[in-house]
This record gives sequence, structure tokens and C-alpha cells, in this order.
Amino acid sequence: MTSNTKIDPLMQCLIVLTQLNYKPATSEALSHGLPLDPTEIRQRLFSMEGGKANFSRAAARAGFSATLVKRKLKHIPTVVLPAILLLQNDSACVITAMDVEAGTAEIIVPQIDETPQEITLEKLNEEYLGYTFFLKKLYIDRRPEYDDDKEEHNKNWFFGTLWRFKGIYGNVVLASLVINIFVVVGPLFTMNVYDRIIPHNAVDTLWVLALGMFIIYSFDLFLKFVRTYFLEVIAKKSDVILSSKIFEQALNIKLKEKPKSVGSFANNIRDFDSIRSFYSSSALVAFIDFPFVIIFLLVIFYVAGVLVVVPIAIILAIISYSLIVRKPLQRSIESTYESSARRNGLLIEALSNIENIKSFNASSSVQWGWEERTGDIAGKSLRSRMLSTSLSSVSVFFTQLSTVGIIVTGVYLIKQGDLTMGGLIATVILSSRTIAPMSQVASLLSNYQQMKTSLAGLNDLMNKEVERPEQKNFLRRPVFKGAVEFKNVSFSYPEETNVVLSGINLKINPNERIGIIGQVGSGKSTFSKLILGLYEPKEGSVFVDGIDIQQMDPADLRHNVSYVPQDVTLFSGTVRENIVFKAPHSDDEAILEAVKVGNVNSFTDKHPMGLDMFVGERGANLSGGQRQAVGVARAMLTESSIVLLDEPTNSMDFTTEAKVIQSLKKATEGKTTIVITHKPSILAIVDRLIVMEGGKIVMDGPKNEVLQKLGKSK
Repeated sequence: MTSNTKIDPLMQCLIVLTQLNYKPATSEALSHGLPLDPTEIRQRLFSMEGGKANFSRAAARAGFSATLVKRKLKHIPTVVLPAILLLQNDSACVITAMDVEAGTAEIIVPQIDETPQEITLEKLNEEYLGYTFFLKKLYIDRRPEYDDDKEEHNKNWFFGTLWRFKGIYGNVVLASLVINIFVVVGPLFTMNVYDRIIPHNAVDTLWVLALGMFIIYSFDLFLKFVRTYFLEVIAKKSDVILSSKIFEQALNIKLKEKPKSVGSFANNIRDFDSIRSFYSSSALVAFIDFPFVIIFLLVIFYVAGVLVVVPIAIILAIISYSLIVRKPLQRSIESTYESSARRNGLLIEALSNIENIKSFNASSSVQWGWEERTGDIAGKSLRSRMLSTSLSSVSVFFTQLSTVGIIVTGVYLIKQGDLTMGGLIATVILSSRTIAPMSQVASLLSNYQQMKTSLAGLNDLMNKEVERPEQKNFLRRPVFKGAVEFKNVSFSYPEETNVVLSGINLKINPNERIGIIGQVGSGKSTFSKLILGLYEPKEGSVFVDGIDIQQMDPADLRHNVSYVPQDVTLFSGTVRENIVFKAPHSDDEAILEAVKVGNVNSFTDKHPMGLDMFVGERGANLSGGQRQAVGVARAMLTESSIVLLDEPTNSMDFTTEAKVIQSLKKATEGKTTIVITHKPSILAIVDRLIVMEGGKIVMDGPKNEVLQKLGKSK
């Protein structure tokens, strides 16, 4: 089976640079997990037409920082070489040396030949688009003590991203400064009208001041629009970056770190929205406005003297009540968050298994679980809302008291000649503006506590151990011979005391075809999960081609393994999309060949849509045998040196199974093949047989000899 996967020229150039840097990497390792459009004919790491620029992310994995610059060829400094030149016809090359005086350059065009070749600058200019990727080596700390700072390091995923927009945040603060200065102008205008304009009947001056106020308020309106725009720009850019990091981390965590509840896991990721609303909403504006309260108080003191004591007392009262409520509100929000995660877990479980719920007539118990969790959330949410509402109500109450207190005190000051009528009115207006940020403390505190709780959950996710840590330098293994070896391997699943495999020592030679049989729970399927690196042995090691798989990039390892799991899971889409799931850029010839191996054509040929028939969510439109047929075709689409088949035909009918077995026997020739089964029929493709019992190998030898021993023991 062959798969015609067209590699992006930029990726080929990047691979050449990793070789020149003595840290070779494969395209699978560099592109693994990048958001590449599966519908494109060729993977594109960079698009001049505005597509997603994944090249920088791939370059970072290769150990480089990439910067795209527009530069004439003769103006490229030789000190930055090697670099990547973008050429016409979606091509690229690596320029390793250049002599402007001689008019020559040394380039590598990996699409043609990876050998350096000399070319004239004139000829190169004809193909050059004028854009160059400059690459700088990244320093990654791989010292052992680095792990001690892992948690602190991973916190930068959030605040480090926001820090990238410090310039825009600076513009927001600057706009807020001017806006808040304009707030002071209104009350001063009112004071001057009452104290100077009206007593002297200075109508001309009134119109001059009014015109000035119109200009100021127009500029104020403009600045508010600009501030909102800046916040939305931050929200848009940071949302894309942060959500990508979160989802990439979720896909990269080790299976042993995966939470027991998928619903709770999904709830953590979903709560990113509450964090986003905090750093880009009106709550953030209110937070920025807090420092300007001091400016307003100074203006009140300038205008009304001792009258400033009243708003200060009110502000202290609001802050005191906020501090009293803060702890109970935090506990209430955290408790609501946990209950919401439990309910979300039930929702996902129920919707994923709705057919089983109906089949077993279990709607009542599931409905009870939903209503019990909903009632729990309602009770806890009520407490949160009551605390938040009390904050708002108390803030309004104190604001009203402030107005009354200022007027009453102001009357006495006017009688003593220490304050004018205009000064009193200006103070009332200014005091309301001074206390306004405090009146928003309720929503701000509630949003902050929600953000803090959500961020704690996401920090926990971002601190989990991943399969491909940034500081780890994996061995490059683009092609495998197929030798597999287990050395004293013992294993038990996370948080389980039961030992699944115990002291396994097994050697499988390249191109050898073996079968593994045993009773249910004997540890057969665990073999495939350990070979794929989905889990790590508790003791011992798993080797492929004599190399511990912990030293291999998981992307390289899994690229070289064709795998049919015991339970084939399909994704919503067509049969074709599910077959090419692992290699979306496969050509039609490879797809049709894989279809024949899995006998998928036995049901797609009868459907008017053919391979474009929809499988439904989780493959619900197909039978168990049909899903397995698609799983076999998906596994055999690509050329792999190791084939893992875990009960590949257990749901197929006799006729289909016979055809698939015959096709697999031919397709696995010259490949290391491991078949895990309880059905004797599939053993036709193996030559060696292993019998498992209680997590241990009890028999191992040629198939016929082992079967004879089993027959005698019965």
C-alpha cells in the first residue's frame, strides 16, 4: 500500500535546515498537531494569500525562531544564512551561501535534490518572490533542574500571551487616562457657569465654553470607540492563540494524565470563555478606571476642601463590605464550578450513550441524576447571585448616601462661605463619577472570582505531563525495520492496583507475524497500547529496532505503525474521510487499495453515495462489522513496517471475515504483524503464537505446536 502524501516545499526546506543544524527531524514530527487543512491537495505551512501561518510553529519545534521579511536578494546579510527563500510556483529553497560580488549563491532545492548547487544571482532572482524566512536558533534549557520550574514555566501560557499585547494595553490605558481627564472637565464647566457665567450674564463666554465642551465630548466619544476597538483586537488575537494552546495541550497530554470524567475535562476547556470575557470586557475597563479615583478625589478636594471626606468614607465602606463578601463568594463560585463540571460530565455521557439508555429503559435514573445535579447547581448559584446582588445593592445604597451627605455638608459650607453653589453641584457630579468604579465592584469581583477559578482549572490542564515536552530532544526515526522487544515489562493502568502485565520478556523479529491469544482480562490488548507509546510501563522498557520508544518522537512511532483497535471509533463525516483520517492527502489509488483490503466496497458499492456515504456520529449509521472494515482500511492505507491488529474481525460475518483475512495475509507480507484475538480464524495470517494468562506469557512458539499443546491441555 502506498500513500502519495505531498509534502510542502517549506517543510522540506525546514527538514534540510534541521540536518544542517545536526538535529535532524522528520516531517511527521514537525507537522504533528498543526492545524493543516485536510481538504487541501498539499499541506501548506504558509500562504501568501492569507492562510494560516503554521511555519513558525513548525520551525519552533525544529529549534528555530522564524521571521518573514521582504528583502531584495542582494540585501540579504550573509551572517543570517542559511535562510529560506520563497520562490514562484509555490516553491522554496534553502540559501546557504552568497557572494554578491561574484554574483553567485549556493542553494539547496529539496524538491529536486538535497545536494548544494551553485546558481547565479540573476537566475535566482527570476524565481525569487522577494520574501525570505530568517531563522534563528532557539535555546531550550534541557537541564534536569528545568523540571523543577515546570509549573512556573507553564504559567506563562496565559500571562505570557497577554504580555505580547502590552503595547495595545498601553494604548487602552492612555485612552482611559484622557477619557477620565475629560470627566473632570464637565463638572468644572458646570461650576463656572453657576459661579461666573450666570452672575455676570456672560452669554458670549457661555457659548465659547459650550463649543469647547462639544469638541471635548466629541473627542471623548472617539476615544471610547478606539478603546473598545483595542480591547476587541486583544480579544480576537489572544483568543486564537490561547484557545489553540489549550486544545493543543489537551491533545498532547499523556493518557495517564487524562481526567476520569470527560465532561469535567470539557468543562475546564469551555470555561476559557469566562477568562476571555474578563481580560477584554467592561470589567477590565472598570479595573483600569480604579487608579483615576485618586485624581477625582484630588479635584474634589481642590473644589470643595473638607467635603472630600464624604466620598472617601463611602469608598472605604464599599471596600470593607467587598472584603467581607469576597471569601464566601469565592467558595460559592468554586463549589458551583465543581457541580457544573459534574453535570456536564453526565450530559456528555448521556448524549454519547442515548441509544443504550433507551435500549435498557434507563431514562428515569439518568433524568434523576440530571435533576439532582441541576438542583445542586441552582442552590449554589443562588448563594453566589445573592452575594453578588448584595454587593451591588450595598454599593447603590452607599452611593445614594454619598449624594445626601455631600449636599447636607455642602449647605453648611456654603453658609460659612467656604463653598459656592457651583462648587457644590460640581462636587455632587464628581463624587458620583468617583464612586462609579466602586459600584461596579460587585460584577468585577464576581467576574474575577469566576476567572480565577477557571484559570486554576486550565492551569492544572497546562501543567499536566505531555507526550512531546518542549525540552526533550527525540531521536529521529523516519523508517522502522520492525523489530519489537519487551524487556521485563510490568504494567498497571493509572490509579489501578491490578497488575495487567507482569515481567513480560518478548522479542519479535522484523517481518515476523505473531498472534496473541488468551482469556478476557489476560492483558492482550495492553500490548498494542504499550507499543504505540500510549502508556508507559511501570517497570521495564519497550524497544523498537533496539531503541527505547521513550526516546522516539510519538509522531514518528505512530506514523510507522498501522493499528486497528479493538473498538473502532469513527468520526462524523463520510467513509472516505474516516479512511484517510491518518493520511488526509492520500491519492485515490491508495484509498481504493485500502478499501479492498478492508472489504469496504462490499457495502459502499451498494450505496448511491459510494465512499462519500455518511457514517453518522461515532459511525452510528454503520454496523459493527462495517465500522471494523473501515478501521482495517484506515490502518492499511499507509505503508508501515509494524501492523497491530486487535480483534480486527470480531464483529464481521463469516464471508466478510474470510475476505478480509485473505487480503490482510497478502497486505502484511514483509511486515511485522501482531494479531490480538480470541477467534481461531484470524490466526491464519500468523506463524507464531503467544498465549497469555493472568498478565504473563504461558506459551510461546510456532503456531501449530502451541495449538497442539493447547489441544492436549484441554
